[in-house]
Amino acid sequence: MRDSGSPAPTMNDVARLAEVSLKTVSRFVNGETNIDPILSARIDQAIQHLGYRRNLAAASIRPGWTSKMIGLVISDLANPYYSSLARAIEEEVASQGYMLIVSSSEESGERHDHIVDRLMEQRVDGLIIVPPRQPGRSWSQVPPPLPPIVFIDRPAGHAEADIVLADNAGGAAEATRALYRQGGRSIAFLGDSLDIYTIKERYRGYRHALEQVGLDPDEQPLAIGAHSREDARARVLELLATSGTDSIFAANNRAAIGALQAFRSLGSSVALIGFDDFEAAHLIGPGVSVVSQDIDRMGHDAARLLLHRLSGSSDPHQTITLATQLILRGSEAWRREDGPLS
Repeated sequence: MRDSGSPAPTMNDVARLAEVSLKTVSRFVNGETNIDPILSARIDQAIQHLGYRRNLAAASIRPGWTSKMIGLVISDLANPYYSSLARAIEEEVASQGYMLIVSSSEESGERHDHIVDRLMEQRVDGLIIVPPRQPGRSWSQVPPPLPPIVFIDRPAGHAEADIVLADNAGGAAEATRALYRQGGRSIAFLGDSLDIYTIKERYRGYRHALEQVGLDPDEQPLAIGAHSREDARARVLELLATSGTDSIFAANNRAAIGALQAFRSLGSSVALIGFDDFEAAHLIGPGVSVVSQDIDRMGHDAARLLLHRLSGSSDPHQTITLATQLILRGSEAWRREDGPLS
């Protein structure tokens, strides 16, 4: 083990200690497997003894060098939806030897642009991005060359990218029709800002379903800007106190959880369907009905598209829209006298 004050060991040091050529050490540290097992063992022992680490900064200037790193920019690290998405992406890219770097834009365009620049400075091989609510610069303003990019969950104005989305409008419409079939006539829309693509699309589906069943969307309760569970709880308490709401479509998991918190405070409830499943949704009696996205498939599909590009594909860029599933667990029929108090 080297002294902490001594110079960092080099591949030449490893080669001398292992009694192999520098080229063989280079092949070993770059992940090549067609090396004699005996030599591999000696190199590995030398690396462990010396405490050798690759100098990626120096390696990055070599022609054909790859960092084997992929950047993922999501919107909110605290949201379980995005942690599930990141896990699915990591599973796929790790199977091909890539490391995933995850960062959050917090819905800020300025922060998003800074993260993208930093990831490109780190020479990531590709990017998977959830575009932020607040737009930053145009992608045409990003200095080339750009690595392959896949947009996930939301589209963005960049033609040279693949996109993976969920059928947000279709899922919201199906949920709204289910609430109507259960007797809902004052069906509130509860969600975050309509500036967010997914929320806007879910609102569009909600309005379309209301029109289909003969209800005027403009006469229905609307509670937007609920970014957190606490925001959603406050909006629901206000809705139930003032608007005669008999049903709620919660446009994301945080909105649904906030609605549940409001119901518990009141000791009563109204019919509820949320968009995005969450771990505790089935634990309440009866469970919370949801529009479920296939988050695992979304993440794996995005990762596969990016890996396909990294393999050299020049296929036309594509947009994949994944179907959603309405899971009815009973909350679509809740009413004030039989709320989720168990």
